[in-house]
Amino acid sequence: MDVRIGIQNSPRELGFESSQSAEEVQTQVAAALEGDAKSLKFVDSKGSVYLVPAAALAYVEIGSEESRRVGFVA
Repeated sequence: MDVRIGIQNSPRELGFESSQSAEEVQTQVAAALEGDAKSLKFVDSKGSVYLVPAAALAYVEIGSEESRRVGFVA
């Protein structure tokens, strides 16, 4: 699934594809915002690790879990 994260005072967003489900990402973000977590840790489908400061989150966009179609649709 595609995840896009907006960071305050940053002109670009962080975008990556995650193997986690939408519910897992949503609960991870909600737990970090409600608790005393300093940062959020995300791992993409290729194994890269992203650390985002919880206080600097502007938005988190969680894409659909549907696979993309390739080719022509008749």
